Amino acid sequence: MSRVGEKIKEARTKAGLTQKALGKKLGVSDKFINEVEMGRRVAQEGFIERAAKILNTDLNDISMVVTDEALMEERKITEVAKKEKKINAKILGETSPVWTDAFSSVMKKVIIYDYSLKKELGSKELPIYSNKVEGYPADKVLYIKVEDNSMSGFRMMKDDIVFGHLVKEVSNNGMFLIEYDNKRVIRQIKSLGEQKLLLIGNDGSAKTETIQVKEAKIIAKLERLEIQL
Repeated sequence: MSRVGEKIKEARTKAGLTQKALGKKLGVSDKFINEVEMGRRVAQEGFIERAAKILNTDLNDISMVVTDEALMEERKITEVAKKEKKINAKILGETSPVWTDAFSSVMKKVIIYDYSLKKELGSKELPIYSNKVEGYPADKVLYIKVEDNSMSGFRMMKDDIVFGHLVKEVSNNGMFLIEYDNKRVIRQIKSLGEQKLLLIGNDGSAKTETIQVKEAKIIAKLERLEIQL
């Protein structure tokens, strides 16, 4: 069980809500709530914020460091899921050229970049709906390959990839690719008001730094982590 999932379950139980009742309030199924609580699904920032509001608790604890054991267990679950998906793909014929042609017009090739956004490292195809990919403008989405372990406390390990979209401004309490002090890094950012930002890194222990907004160039907001096995 992940720390976030554990805290959600603890707060839900304290509030006297069933998984079904909490799921209804959040607009998701009880199965989704169960998978988050069991650590089988990584909850996105927006979901965590809504759950925290409904359960009246703080789920964005910056000291929430993942243990090696928990991280390895999560990666094992992801590996099993990927193997099952490959088996099902063969059974359902998803790799058939006929199906590839049929869906090519509604798929977007999303490029995987390094931090400079100049080097293409690969690509992944994602579905397009109303000229958007996962709710973001299709021409703004991208993947970033994590280049170090400075955010390992947030499950981001070197060589993992993160889905995101290009932005120029900070929205509170999110993960961002930024340029700061002549280098590009991934950091969690919290807005402190008065043109100040709190940068949070976590390589096993939390490290924070307060800067002026003008000192950092905001490049992309990161929405979803995809673990490299």
